[in-house]
Amino acid sequence: MHARAQKRLNGQRILLVNDDGIHARGITVLEEIARSLCDDVWVVAPDEERSGASRSLSLAVPVRVRQLDERHFAVKGTPTDCVLLAAWELMADQRPTIVLSGINHGPNLAEDVNYSGTAAAAMEAAALGIRAVALSQHCVIGGHLRWDTARAWAGRVLEPLLDCEWEAGSFVNVNFPDTPPDQVCGIQTTVQGRRLPGSFRPAAGVDGRHAPYYWMRIAYDVGPLTPDTDLAAVEGNAVSLTPMQPDLTAHAFRRRLGTLFQGAGGTQCADDPPSATSTEPLQYDASSEAR
Repeated sequence: MHARAQKRLNGQRILLVNDDGIHARGITVLEEIARSLCDDVWVVAPDEERSGASRSLSLAVPVRVRQLDERHFAVKGTPTDCVLLAAWELMADQRPTIVLSGINHGPNLAEDVNYSGTAAAAMEAAALGIRAVALSQHCVIGGHLRWDTARAWAGRVLEPLLDCEWEAGSFVNVNFPDTPPDQVCGIQTTVQGRRLPGSFRPAAGVDGRHAPYYWMRIAYDVGPLTPDTDLAAVEGNAVSLTPMQPDLTAHAFRRRLGTLFQGAGGTQCADDPPSATSTEPLQYDASSEAR
């Protein structure tokens, strides 16, 4: 399977990013997988762990880059910084055509996606018109990570994904279940689930100089599982594959608010331009710009 994929993807240029840091095990595993699919693979990743960075940018401090070798760059910045640096500077002569983010040390399910630097890097790539996939290996907090599961199933996920028709502005969020490779029951396309409130809470402590501090404690409470969600898929030992987009508009709520405020007075407005009422995702392809 990989021999066919390698022949097909050798015209592509793959960028690898993560939020666990450039020396993390997950991105090393992902690089092994990517190199089995394509010869042109680059790594631009934070120089240290940036979990929970979400889609933040480094705006108040300089972003420094350390080149480790021809195609490996350690960035003093966020995962989003890494994608922007790769696209506009480090790989500007020929931008990446595919971005793979991960493999994250732990799940990115349900509301995790809103905090995840792994998902944010894929989202930033999607906004630039680049096909992007975020990948995470599920595990119990503090438990053993089954990299053999990610390694065995990533190719089966990526080969068709990187060959299918893609929806502009979207990315795919992949979670591998916490089970041995031979016990994975398949691949399921899912929707984003929702855990019970309170997954992240401050835990107080006192340091050696008697000064108070707080750690953000993770304590997941999944609650009842809803069919077809990412949470239900990994609980059932399936690989979860969730297509996602950055549009956060609550469309049904917007329509209700439109009715509520219709005729509320004020200056007569001109007719809304088509884009103001459209629910279609922005169609933008950065690859069409002049290099």
